[in-house]
Amino acid sequence: MSTLKTLNGNQSVAEAARQIDPDVVAAYPITPSTSIVETIAKFKADGLITGEFVCPESEHSAMSLCIGAASGGGRVMTATGSQGLALMWEMLYIAAGLRLPIVAGIVNRSLSAPINIHGDHSDTMGARDSGWIQIYSENCQEAYDNFIQAFRIAEHLDVRTPALVGLDGFIISHSLEGIQVEDDEKIKKFAGEYKPVYPMLDTDQKKTVGPIDFTDYYFEHKRNQIEGIENAPKVIEEVGKEFGKEFGREYGFFEEYRTDDAEVCIVVMSSAAGTCKDAVDELRNQGKKVGLLKPRVFRPFPHRKIAEVLKRMKAVAVLDRSSSPGAFGAPLFTEIRSALYDYPERPKIVNYVYGLGGRDIKGEHFKEVASKLERIAKTGKVEEIYGYINLRE
Repeated sequence: MSTLKTLNGNQSVAEAARQIDPDVVAAYPITPSTSIVETIAKFKADGLITGEFVCPESEHSAMSLCIGAASGGGRVMTATGSQGLALMWEMLYIAAGLRLPIVAGIVNRSLSAPINIHGDHSDTMGARDSGWIQIYSENCQEAYDNFIQAFRIAEHLDVRTPALVGLDGFIISHSLEGIQVEDDEKIKKFAGEYKPVYPMLDTDQKKTVGPIDFTDYYFEHKRNQIEGIENAPKVIEEVGKEFGKEFGREYGFFEEYRTDDAEVCIVVMSSAAGTCKDAVDELRNQGKKVGLLKPRVFRPFPHRKIAEVLKRMKAVAVLDRSSSPGAFGAPLFTEIRSALYDYPERPKIVNYVYGLGGRDIKGEHFKEVASKLERIAKTGKVEEIYGYINLRE
């Protein structure tokens, strides 16, 4: 039966890893993801997991090990964040290109310079075109649930694509929360037995892994890779519903919060969504028709589903915890604005960057955003498409 445990975000991911017990865990510790690796190492030392735990000399080597182990036919995971994920950059594309269903717990942290160890989304947003499925968590419970589901999604025969699960550094990774930890045997049954496709160690099948590929076939092989992530939406929905049926917590591509009769809407991912919900509740008590849309899956981006929710709003603010220097808006904003482009009637839409380097975002900030949206909805005019929240300028 399920047990209520007090765990932080990193411990929640490690607990999910213990229950799934991958064949290989290869990871190099980096703040603020270190305790995921430490906890799994302790599980191994205590005999609570049977898979191999390897701590190589760098994150680049860790992902290289994951690629080798997954190519050999193993169920594989890693954990990192920030500069660690950046050091894996070269290998992220190889893992995706080889259709290897590696699962990574990414504790979101800012990228240098200047050096900062706190949470924002610059690391995973920088990797948004690497071919990995990207799932984001609002709290410790979601980090646990998402990490379990990620194995089922990535390993599905129609997908066979690596997946990462993001949780905000320190805000979630180091914050304690009461979470429902499900029965070990039920989680093992849900995850299922891993069945590798064309494992390199199966010498009865002739195969080539990682060949050189010039103009003759590279294009076709990349198209094959894209097919995997394009097949993921159906699987993500199926796994989320099955998880809900089994454990009582159903998941989709995003969460709508008080959007049924909303006239304006705030879009924000991960931990900040919890704060936004409190602000929305307070504004609703004042009679203001404000809603929240919290994206959970960023890759593959559910553009049609999100657009169907937002198209009827009068004004929408998209909040990004990363920037995209030189672009027309930050990553989440550009995706959502593009998704709404073909609709003849669509809301006015603005973009705010917040929380870089772990800077706080509070309920009052969301109320300020809602106030600006109300003015836009009333006047139909946008004075500033792109701005910042809680920044000294």
